[in-house]
Amino acid sequence: MLEGFRETRFEHAGVARPMLVTGEGPGVLVMHEVPGITPEVAAFARRVAAEGFRVAVPVLFGTPGKPLSVGYALRGLAGACVSREFHVLAGHGSSPITEWLRALARSLHEECGGPGVGAIGMCLTGNFALALMMEPALMAPVLSQPSLPFPIGGERRAALHVSREELENAKRRCAEGVKVLGLRFTADPMVPKERFDTLRRELGSGFEGIEIDSGPGNAHGIPRTAHSVVTNDLVDEDGHPTRKALEAVLSLFQERLRPKAPRA
Repeated sequence: MLEGFRETRFEHAGVARPMLVTGEGPGVLVMHEVPGITPEVAAFARRVAAEGFRVAVPVLFGTPGKPLSVGYALRGLAGACVSREFHVLAGHGSSPITEWLRALARSLHEECGGPGVGAIGMCLTGNFALALMMEPALMAPVLSQPSLPFPIGGERRAALHVSREELENAKRRCAEGVKVLGLRFTADPMVPKERFDTLRRELGSGFEGIEIDSGPGNAHGIPRTAHSVVTNDLVDEDGHPTRKALEAVLSLFQERLRPKAPRA
């Protein structure tokens, strides 16, 4: 379906989905953004695999390999809004599909071994890694432009799209040493500042937020429309803040997922 990937399927609780896999090493789960596994998402997955990881990209919606367009994105967004697997306005509960994704994370760890697995969500799936922390194997959660719940009203702007149980679990695991990494552009209306404020307040030092200036007159000329930090709006140049954000993601995976050498 896409060069460098092999296609497989994963089934849990009677639900089977296709999945693209590439690379070898500790497992990393890439949860793609709207509208699907675009060439930019595939390029990101290859970049992670090149660091020495087995990357699994389940097909949650859309057509793998189809390029991004406005119409394609709008159709994907509309489909997610009516899907029973995505609760786009739920401020204090995760989408049902996260149960399936937890099982996938657990299976990926059993297959790949190592200290655990990493997971990155983007846009519509951006906050899913918080819910996936209920799976003990998840050791490196990344929230890239976490856009759920849709920020309609003050309460949803600050909400995290997880249940109280899932949030308390994330807080406990952060206290035990797990670090959550979050990425956003400052002018992105889909990812308000209030959401990262909540993450800092709830997770404390367990949360690292990378907020890239996309306001008027910013030093790197990043447009106010910038949204996808490590895919569509990545500028892969030394010193660029999006490149630094990508490097932070890769560093987290290396730090948390590589088996530590025993002391002599």
